[in-house]
Amino acid sequence: MSEAVNPPFLPVDPPSETRVLLTIDTELIRRPGDDLTHWEPAFERSYEAAGVGVRYQLRVLAQYALKACFFVDPMPACVYGLDPIRRMVDPILEAGQEVQLHLHPLWVVARDGDMDGERELARYNRNEQRDLIARARDLLIEAGVPEPIAFRAGNYSANDDTLSVLAELGFRFDSSHNGHQHPWPSAIGLPRDHIAPILHQGVIEVPLTVIAEGQGSRHLQICAVSLGELKAAIEHGGASGQPVVNIVTHSFELANRAGTAPNKVHVKRFEDLCAYLSKERRRFPTAFFTDLDDLPLGLDMPMLPKAGFRRVGRLIEQIWSNQVEERSS
Repeated sequence: MSEAVNPPFLPVDPPSETRVLLTIDTELIRRPGDDLTHWEPAFERSYEAAGVGVRYQLRVLAQYALKACFFVDPMPACVYGLDPIRRMVDPILEAGQEVQLHLHPLWVVARDGDMDGERELARYNRNEQRDLIARARDLLIEAGVPEPIAFRAGNYSANDDTLSVLAELGFRFDSSHNGHQHPWPSAIGLPRDHIAPILHQGVIEVPLTVIAEGQGSRHLQICAVSLGELKAAIEHGGASGQPVVNIVTHSFELANRAGTAPNKVHVKRFEDLCAYLSKERRRFPTAFFTDLDDLPLGLDMPMLPKAGFRRVGRLIEQIWSNQVEERSS
């Protein structure tokens, strides 16, 4: 596919502000032994998530007047029908937040009783990926969502075939490149330390923001980095002229892994991040993908350099999170 680009997407000077994408991967968790005739238990632990799931996140976002993009996976409809998908997207749309497309292909084979089916989109060939993405898009639209323009693969498992298929299907953005998990399962043909938006395979790739960690990197996931690291990455983005800082969390991530109680470390981090972004909204406004028509492309942006004191702070928080909060019930 041609790499030609329309005028609104030509490289331009860096904007005067660094926008922040708060992205929330929203999906149903399937566990061994699940009864595939009832979706309610999966919805409870994945979407409601111990009282700190999507509805709570929407309230906090509204409190601070912030924008967020919810990447919603509609593929459980292959097993349960559209009812749980409508139950996921309706509150998000009613809150004025953005819904874009997420995709875990395992639900297609789960429908046929294969509970150990292929989970990584990048393992499928191009034609199979096209069928899966087109099907997921149609399901999301049928559930009441405006036609999506942005995509993120489940487990960040996308490759160059994925992006060329997205371009063919009319998508404008992908957000699957994650240098922390490159070259697998995040398999897009970009350098692992590439964090700036770029036209690639006919769509604009908006990578997850990663920061330097040891000999590699760590992506900005709310349960995986400290508030200090999040704020430092945003400030670094502003200082270096980075057009976007892309942060990820999940619908269930503020609860413990069992889904039985809030993880207070993660909840406080989310709330404190929202308070910071509200306070700094003039410098670092939150954005939807539909706000990114003027996104500058092809800039060479450096990662936030590693700093031992920030890492030590995160390790202390993680010890408390794992030893105390994850054992709450």
